[in-house]
Amino acid sequence: MVMTKGSGGDEGKGQPSQEMFEKMQAYNELLVNAGVLLGGEGLKPSGAGAQVVFAVSETSVVDGPFTESKEIIAGYWIWEVSSLAEAVEWAKRCPFDPRYGATQTLEIRPFFDMEDFAETVDSQTLAKSQELQARAGEG
Repeated sequence: MVMTKGSGGDEGKGQPSQEMFEKMQAYNELLVNAGVLLGGEGLKPSGAGAQVVFAVSETSVVDGPFTESKEIIAGYWIWEVSSLAEAVEWAKRCPFDPRYGATQTLEIRPFFDMEDFAETVDSQTLAKSQELQARAGEG
């Protein structure tokens, strides 16, 4: 998964320009044509969302915007690549919009596979998790 990050101060600076939208569309087309892009979307500002906070004594809900956050996830892609190095090479080609600040950060994080839990979770639980994943993918 590749996450586009910004600071809380980036939010609400408007929609992407026509030029930036076209650049991102061309970049996404490269990803699709290469068979890399599985999905992804931009996210609305944190003011349209909420955080659910778990603590030992209670669960609470914090409505956005999340002004205390230093980093906000602004969007994401789900890529299928052979290695972290390949993901980094694709990420380096991403268009950059300086209207949102002097830097832009893309964070790349691999998903867990059920096999990653084989040493700590029994096979019946793993099989059930795999079944749920397969059913979720049907929708």
